[in-house]
Amino acid sequence: MTSIERNAKFHIGQVVKHRHYAFRGVIFDVDPTFNNTEEWWQSIPANIRPSKDQPFYHLLAENAETTYVAYVSEQNLLADDSGQPVRHPDVSKIFGELQGGFYARRDSRPN
Repeated sequence: MTSIERNAKFHIGQVVKHRHYAFRGVIFDVDPTFNNTEEWWQSIPANIRPSKDQPFYHLLAENAETTYVAYVSEQNLLADDSGQPVRHPDVSKIFGELQGGFYARRDSRPN
């Protein structure tokens, strides 16, 4: 576990959902603080715009209509306790089996 992961509330492989919007996903990377464009940050409605000084998570995300990659602040995430797998097509490229709300990382070492 890296120092970023130790300071983050959520972890790579964890299934989470957005606090305000109807989407969920599995975390595949974590930034210790905001690492996106100012334009992206300003596009978030002011009443829910997060502080930049917190972990931000890269998700393989899904909503009712589609799958996509999302970038979400820690304050806008909640653990997803549904036990349902994430249907994003890239999940199986990065992760193995879902158990207890977490996907196990695939072993990336060559055989």
